[in-house]
Amino acid sequence: MCYGSQRLPPSGDEVTPTTVRARPPTDVNTAVVETLRLRLAETEARLQEARAREAELSKKLFEMKRFVSVMEILETYLKQRFLDQQHQLSLLISQSPVPK
Repeated sequence: MCYGSQRLPPSGDEVTPTTVRARPPTDVNTAVVETLRLRLAETEARLQEARAREAELSKKLFEMKRFVSVMEILETYLKQRFLDQQHQLSLLISQSPVPK
């Protein structure tokens, strides 16, 4: 059976039936269970870190979206002001007397 990087019994030339029998099966099972518990703890820690990073990135994304929305509002306002001033200027120019 394969447990990640561990194989039971270990593969290699040095393994003989007596070395496999030297350890009782309960010791092997205990070691495998302990290894799996450690790997599970490491995986849970990495998952927790990934979730914290995801929360941080989500917060930054929300802030960036809000910033973009504000910039779009400002852009719309400034475009409208520009058009209004352009219109007023054209009215002033059209109403001014033509010099002879």
